[in-house]
Amino acid sequence: MGTRQVSGTRVVAAAPEEIFALLTDPSKHALLDGSGTVRGAQPGGPEKLELGTKFGMDMKLGAPYKILNTVVEYEENRLIAWRHFNGHRWRWRLEPVEGGTKVTETFDWSTARIPLLISVSFFPRKNKQGIEATLDRLVGMFPV
Repeated sequence: MGTRQVSGTRVVAAAPEEIFALLTDPSKHALLDGSGTVRGAQPGGPEKLELGTKFGMDMKLGAPYKILNTVVEYEENRLIAWRHFNGHRWRWRLEPVEGGTKVTETFDWSTARIPLLISVSFFPRKNKQGIEATLDRLVGMFPV
């Protein structure tokens, strides 16, 4: 991983297709989120994400807010990433392995408009903690 990325990886006892179905359904993102910031998908959004899809989420980090995301990377059942207005990305890679799927979630701010501001903030550390909690939740959704 680069210096402007934090990530976590788990093996999940599910097929990539099952996990990808959760990731591409914005209404399921709050169920997955271990950071406590994702509240839910905004009404009227897409049911399934694909390359170029825009989707809004209700969030809370101290105060409630709304954010618009755009899917910028997409490979069916293998990869999805979306970016926020500032350009940073949330990326999910899925790799079939024995016993399930190796899942890697990454917060990548190398693509941000001003990556230095994120680098010196609490976001990398806080997002790393959120990634670990999210992956733990995902593992718990598919018990062995």
